[in-house]
Amino acid sequence: MPQDTAEAVGTRQGDAPPGAADRRLLIDGRLLTSERTFASLNPATGKVLGHAPDATVADAEAAVAAARRAFDATDWSTNVDFRVRCLEQLHRALLEHREELAALTIAEVGATAALCAGAQLDQPIDIVRYYAELLKTFSMTEDLGNIEIRGMQHHRWVEKEAGGVVAAIIAYNYPNQLALAKLAPALAAGCTVILKGAPDTPLVTLALGELIAGHTDIPAGVVNVLSGADPAVGAALTSSADVDMVTFTGSTPTGRRIMAAASDTLKRVFLELGGKSAAIVLDDADFNTAAMFSAFSMVTHAGQGCALTSRLLVPRAHQDEIVELVKNNFALVRYGDPADATTYMGPLISEKQRDKVDGMVKRAVEAGATLVTGGEKVDPGYFYTPTLLTNVDPDSEIAQDEVFGPVLAVIAYDDDDDAVRIANNSIYGLSGAVFGGQDRALAVARRIRTGTFSINGGNYFSPDSPFGGYKQSGIGREMGAAGLEEFLESKTFATVVA
Repeated sequence: MPQDTAEAVGTRQGDAPPGAADRRLLIDGRLLTSERTFASLNPATGKVLGHAPDATVADAEAAVAAARRAFDATDWSTNVDFRVRCLEQLHRALLEHREELAALTIAEVGATAALCAGAQLDQPIDIVRYYAELLKTFSMTEDLGNIEIRGMQHHRWVEKEAGGVVAAIIAYNYPNQLALAKLAPALAAGCTVILKGAPDTPLVTLALGELIAGHTDIPAGVVNVLSGADPAVGAALTSSADVDMVTFTGSTPTGRRIMAAASDTLKRVFLELGGKSAAIVLDDADFNTAAMFSAFSMVTHAGQGCALTSRLLVPRAHQDEIVELVKNNFALVRYGDPADATTYMGPLISEKQRDKVDGMVKRAVEAGATLVTGGEKVDPGYFYTPTLLTNVDPDSEIAQDEVFGPVLAVIAYDDDDDAVRIANNSIYGLSGAVFGGQDRALAVARRIRTGTFSINGGNYFSPDSPFGGYKQSGIGREMGAAGLEEFLESKTFATVVA
């Protein structure tokens, strides 16, 4: 790969004219700019942070052709030792450029420094290490032994091989996590990839592509990285006959459209979509712990997380007590400049997203919910105060639709069966939580139809833990050995034994 990208990954200034791209696309081993660019804003200020190349459909087609060629005409898909080495190189490059990536993530994503030490950056970097290590021991064959058919012995076995060309399309909220949770296992499996960053956070994703180009031996075409504001670019990836698999993280409505587009060529589709997860507080729970967990988790990254528990289910007899505790915890949340180490909550990603959140809160109040605290826009930037709603109808918009903002809806229940019914009353099934006596809490957790679950504050999120949802929260699992399997095909062999 070209070695002309060893410069820092922070946004370049130089002598570039206004509107010039600050980052470059990666297509077929070449770092390219574009005549068209679009602005990326700093959500904490609303000001332009930099410009990204606005990829065209032709760029997407070139990236697909490069990935197809790299998969079909090189030994990338079969050379396990080489793939391990390249993943280790990528891991080292990410560690070496960690501070620059963190600064860019804080500025473009609105993530806090504390989040960069976790799910925004450091944990994603560890995903690359995890798959490099897993690949060293993961068995690509399974012996099925012999069977006798018509007096002859037949030996059978299964081999696992790369799934092919992958289109990976990610959302804006955790761009490093989403990119590396797709790239690392896809590369470990031997696939080639076209990664498309989110229009709201293109610079971070393009920086990953530049590190791959300048600091690894990953061959030309194996990884291609695009940025673009035109939806036609993503459509070109999902409908291309040369793409074997689509992996997408984003909203459920967009996931439905991607699944429909992929159906024409019967692509394999992995979807990690929305959530409307419930945290259930049982009447034997430690209310202080439950209230603290529910409040501070809900405002993590300003509520822009698909697995956050945005519904809080509380015993009717204890509703006022628990609501007061949550309100007091919300009052402790320090929001503001995400670059400030004392900030807990940063901004929403855009004015459009803030308007969406504010509109949902206003409609909830009009529908009968009570606004306990919050519901305010704070300028400059796209800040929204931690918001607590009570007297929420379980079937209302605010209880059923994903808000993607720091808004917690409290719903009262009568008994454990009622709590389970309300929690499962959703098209989603991504995550959830329960607080209470261990055995009782576990029994409730097992009745909730979600892909992940926290009991008394337990944290499941780790590179070795499969992540994904039931129902309309998605298809498939990301991370862990299951995440590698998503990118593998199984081929069964048999031979006559002499």
